[in-house]
Amino acid sequence: MGTRAIRRRLHHGDVDGRRNERIESYGVDDLDEPLLGNYRNNESYSERSQQDIWDEKKKESLHWTYLFSNVISQWAQWLANIVLGTGSILGRLLPLPSIGQNGQLNWNSPIYLSPLQEERLQNLRQRLEVPYDGSCLDHQNALRQLWKLAYPNREIPPLKSELWKDMGWQGSDPSTDFRGGGFISLENLIFFARNYPDSFLMLLHKQVGERAGWEYPFAVAGVNISFMLIQMLDLQSGTPTSRVGVRFLELLGQDERAFDTLFCVAFLMMDAQWLAKRASYMEFNDVLKSTRAQLERELSLEDVSSVKDLPSYTMLNR
Repeated sequence: MGTRAIRRRLHHGDVDGRRNERIESYGVDDLDEPLLGNYRNNESYSERSQQDIWDEKKKESLHWTYLFSNVISQWAQWLANIVLGTGSILGRLLPLPSIGQNGQLNWNSPIYLSPLQEERLQNLRQRLEVPYDGSCLDHQNALRQLWKLAYPNREIPPLKSELWKDMGWQGSDPSTDFRGGGFISLENLIFFARNYPDSFLMLLHKQVGERAGWEYPFAVAGVNISFMLIQMLDLQSGTPTSRVGVRFLELLGQDERAFDTLFCVAFLMMDAQWLAKRASYMEFNDVLKSTRAQLERELSLEDVSSVKDLPSYTMLNR
């Protein structure tokens, strides 16, 4: 689903709204803007200098380097197709070079994926493609399971009931709140409740800190966090190329459920930011932006080789 559709929905009362502003002016996936430099293209030279001659020789050398590298890359791809099949990992290890406007040889940043990383990334992408289907029995049962984990001593309500608002859904039909995160956001919440029940219940019942009179709705906040992570980690592109996206691939190689665990950490981060900012309902989007920035900083730390190495992971209680 496109971000524009998400923005329109959030304009009608979702927690991602902002005070006195139309939600179209900001989105979870707009947190970072690239800064592009300007090229100097208006210089002219009236005479050939010794430096010009050296530059031409340099470009000629780079040209032959490019041709040689291209032959090597084509040979590697041919070998990969024979040994491992078309589209294999070996073909990714030798990115094609190109000559930039400044005459320098530029290489695409190589992304080294092990067979295990590639398999787990593909499995995660398949999960991302599954929308929540209110008519699917498995999805209905998953929603009931989440209720049982959240309220073990309460009877499970019908799929359409005002009681679902107790968990932090916006209306009597939770299925209408999954548009942004899909079925994986429900899986994230179930994983959180199963693996870190103390932290899950603490956030659900808002047991820590001085709370605002107008709190964020727990379940819908979870859907928004799932959506934020998908955007931040660049998981809907061919192969993640952002710094945190590449780092996440390393974490995924260590733990198949890295995304689900990262969701739990991000939820705790968000709540801590919420309390620190003394935020209320209409400020949720600003809090989510701060959460993303903090998570990106922690994922960029050199000594992080698994989700459990993140400083904020220590906040999770089982």
